[in-house]
Amino acid sequence: MKQGRHASRLYRWGLRTVEYKRDCRYFRGSVPCLFKRLCRGCRKYQKITKKILVIKLASAGDVLRTTPLLRALKKIHPGAYMVWLTSKEAAAVLEGNPFIDEVLSSGFASSARLIMERYDWVISLDKAAEAAAIASMVKAQRRSGYGLGPDGRIFPFDKDAEYGFILGLSDDLKFRRNKKSYQEIVFETCGLHFRGEKYVLPFSEKQREFKHRFMKAKRLHNDRLKIGLNTGCGPVFPYKRWTEDGFAGLAERLIRAGDAKVLLLGGAEEEERNSRISRRLGRAVIDSGCGNSLAEFAAIIDCCDVVVSSDTLAMHIAIGLGKKTVCLFGPTCPQEVELYSNGLKISSSLGCAPCYKDHCAQDGKCMKGISVSQVYSAVRKMMAEK
Repeated sequence: MKQGRHASRLYRWGLRTVEYKRDCRYFRGSVPCLFKRLCRGCRKYQKITKKILVIKLASAGDVLRTTPLLRALKKIHPGAYMVWLTSKEAAAVLEGNPFIDEVLSSGFASSARLIMERYDWVISLDKAAEAAAIASMVKAQRRSGYGLGPDGRIFPFDKDAEYGFILGLSDDLKFRRNKKSYQEIVFETCGLHFRGEKYVLPFSEKQREFKHRFMKAKRLHNDRLKIGLNTGCGPVFPYKRWTEDGFAGLAERLIRAGDAKVLLLGGAEEEERNSRISRRLGRAVIDSGCGNSLAEFAAIIDCCDVVVSSDTLAMHIAIGLGKKTVCLFGPTCPQEVELYSNGLKISSSLGCAPCYKDHCAQDGKCMKGISVSQVYSAVRKMMAEK
């Protein structure tokens, strides 16, 4: 594979001969390599045989649920140098991913660099102008997914991407007729077959230490099951959120049963909501805090045996960590979520759901129609399987 001029070169430095190999996986150019040594005689040299660029910018949950694709790509091209372009907000879910060589945050600097580079395969999975434009401009032998034409319109690069493309144009196909999961659609877009590949969500030693401290501080080291209730959702689709009364009622029933501890989960947006639920239920419920980093939030979710969440990042983290998961759906499509036979879905029966609307004339009636009894029964079933 071409790496520009002088992929490997000898340089005379005084009486020494220095060799540098720009086609090595660990070469970084401006700073020493991972092993802090020059190339001559290095046994760690790994020649890059193929370069693959994945473009998936947001949201963090969507980025995380795209990671199963990495397992398939590495199986087909084990020596490939993998680069992932994402948003600054979503980059954290890719931190420490063993399948990725570089994570780039979207912006001018990354775009300028990518335009200069050459890739064997560019995979563009966002139907958004920024991502599609970069995918179209990067020099590549093969392109999968979606690009941007001279007319400023998104288009599928090939027939493999047409189903996913039409899915975004037809509500009837997306909401009612489609039976494929998100992973099946993404794999198909790349000309691959989804074979149950799981999320790639590394769990670091630092996270293990945080988890241990958290469990000790909250006195969670016992035989009772831990049930995590993620009470909110992201700001883009606010009506994905189940009701505050629903979560409070569920927590109350679980506490009354006496065989589990209940943890409230959430981010900054859920701080007031979780505080109100905590005041309502007292010390019987554990508020895990809403100021945790993403890594710490994942570590707290790992403390749980069962997680209840709407279609949001916490749900994807729970799936990635292999937790029993009860997922609540209103305005989004339950069929697109892959639970790997490790959870249950509860969907609104309202006729207008799903809709993917960020505003609702009925003030989120679809999620209000999900009852505490429905969710409680699903949680008890998941508890029984532990």
